[in-house]
Amino acid sequence: MLKQQEVADYIRAIPDFPHEGIMFRDVTTLFLDPRGFRLAIDQLLAPFVGMQIDKVAGLEARGFILGGAVAHQLSVGFVPIRKKGKLPGKTIEQDYELEYGKATVEIHDDCLEPGENILLVDDLLATGGTAEAGIRLLEQLGAKIAATAFVVDLPDLGGRKRLEDMGMPVHALCAFDGD
Repeated sequence: MLKQQEVADYIRAIPDFPHEGIMFRDVTTLFLDPRGFRLAIDQLLAPFVGMQIDKVAGLEARGFILGGAVAHQLSVGFVPIRKKGKLPGKTIEQDYELEYGKATVEIHDDCLEPGENILLVDDLLATGGTAEAGIRLLEQLGAKIAATAFVVDLPDLGGRKRLEDMGMPVHALCAFDGD
């Protein structure tokens, strides 16, 4: 009997990218496979079916692919959280720390109504800095974060704990230790 594939089986590991000593978890191989992609989307949204979700927010860039598909399946709108300077309308921004400096993400200031329940989606949870910045932006506009959802969790980097310490529910499809 063949073993049914899991989401982790579709994710390629690339050693020493983007820096030596890093084992990069590449979800583009997951996106390439229609069964793998469907499996990931179904599993990302499963805990939230029947829950009041008004919009899905996705973090640039792979979070757009996943979040857009999840929003479609939940029949709700999609909010892109982008790197600074990429959105054409009036925006609000949030800085966050990277291992090598600082970065900024932003959203349109009219992308949601106060009190809306938002599901935040991205491909990978590492340190949690980008996700935290996205949460802060959404909260500035009065959103309630229903949960966060990721394909991959790298628990050794502390992102899950960081988000849970903020009171955020974290849903991840698979985890890779030591990365």
